[in-house]
Amino acid sequence: MVLTTAIHAERTEENLTTASRLFLALMKRDEGARSLLSALPEVFPWVRHLDDEEVREFTVELLDALSDAAELGARDAVHRAIVSWRATARINADPDQLKDALHPLSDVDLGPVEVHE
Repeated sequence: MVLTTAIHAERTEENLTTASRLFLALMKRDEGARSLLSALPEVFPWVRHLDDEEVREFTVELLDALSDAAELGARDAVHRAIVSWRATARINADPDQLKDALHPLSDVDLGPVEVHE
């Protein structure tokens, strides 16, 4: 638990919102998108194990998650995006894991699946 003042919390929210909107605006311009994509390996070194399409998907998902965190207070979305794409990179980096991940499942019936709405 962290104690903070209301003003400090508001400023933190304002900073996150501003950064999120700035990144989203940059992505709408070719040169801005190229700059963000070229900066990703510096911030997330593991993106080198993602192909070009995966890097673009990660970038869009990350920016959407940052926007959700800033605008909706949904901070877990940022963590989920980073963790899930880092796991993808980890699998891509290991040829044996990648081969296993791409191999179709056997004909084993894993039973019924419950869908929760």
